[in-house]
Amino acid sequence: MLRVGPLSLRVRPRVLLVGALLLLVLLAIVTASLLIGSQRLGFSDLAAVVTGEARPSLTRSVLGRRLPRALTAALVGALLGMSGAAFQSLSRNPLGSPDIIGFTSGAATAAVFQIVVLSGGMIATAIAAVLGGIVTALIVYLLARRDGITGGLRLVLVGIGVGAVVSAISALLIARADIDDALLAQLWSSGSLTGRGWPHVWATLAALAVVGPVLLRLGRDLALIEMGDDSAHGVGVQVERTRFVAVIVAVAAAAAATAATGPIAFIAFAAGQIARRLAPVPGVLLGLSALIGAALLAGADLLSQNLDVGLRTPVGLVTSVLGGLYLLWLLARRI
Repeated sequence: MLRVGPLSLRVRPRVLLVGALLLLVLLAIVTASLLIGSQRLGFSDLAAVVTGEARPSLTRSVLGRRLPRALTAALVGALLGMSGAAFQSLSRNPLGSPDIIGFTSGAATAAVFQIVVLSGGMIATAIAAVLGGIVTALIVYLLARRDGITGGLRLVLVGIGVGAVVSAISALLIARADIDDALLAQLWSSGSLTGRGWPHVWATLAALAVVGPVLLRLGRDLALIEMGDDSAHGVGVQVERTRFVAVIVAVAAAAAATAATGPIAFIAFAAGQIARRLAPVPGVLLGLSALIGAALLAGADLLSQNLDVGLRTPVGLVTSVLGGLYLLWLLARRI
């Protein structure tokens, strides 16, 4: 326990060690993303870019395309990782991640509506995705609420049902759209980091700076809620208020990530579970989940750029395949 005046912080050596290793892994992935591309670079080329001695085309490639794409992947992964860990804690269920219980689907459907019906641009689509995710969360929260309590399993089941409905609406909108809008909506719905630049970096960084501290502040109460509502009430936690605030903030994190890249599957689902396996300590490991989410998505994007099959493979498809395999592995271990 570290104490500085009236402030105190519990330090867990295992968490610090895992966090440091994850930072190194993330740094290695980002560095590899800068080196690997249509034109392979060396460390001398990166050094030339940093010192300003590189040719303009190389500087534009590294600082204008590769670096913002890698940073966007890391920041979006961090948002999804924290959101997934918070939802799994709230629902006390490993399936309680925003992409499985419908919140990401709500954000994606609102964005598809904006693209197909209102012909909105990038900013309008991003705003629609955030609002769609929050509205979907409110609907799920209200439908799952019974006798003033929002149960964990009920939240998951209602979220899955609402997610199925909004996904069907999204598919219907795409099917009835003209060919150009349908192609654009379908590409966006696949989840992609292609063309992401510095505006996406600043937007996702701002989102993380807003929702990250709030979720970290709620981490202790979320850990107590995991023990059960009655136990949390007994130690002074206002369970329903904490749950409502956590749902809204976690959905805002997932919706901001979806607004930047489109729906990215399984990062939120896997990050929290991997964090608990790497550092099996009590509590909600929001920080580690953010680092794991960042490393997973940055690594998946690096893989997607090297799975060229005539078109750049959307990173959302890569995470769907990897996440599906991870889910099958988990099920096989428990059967």
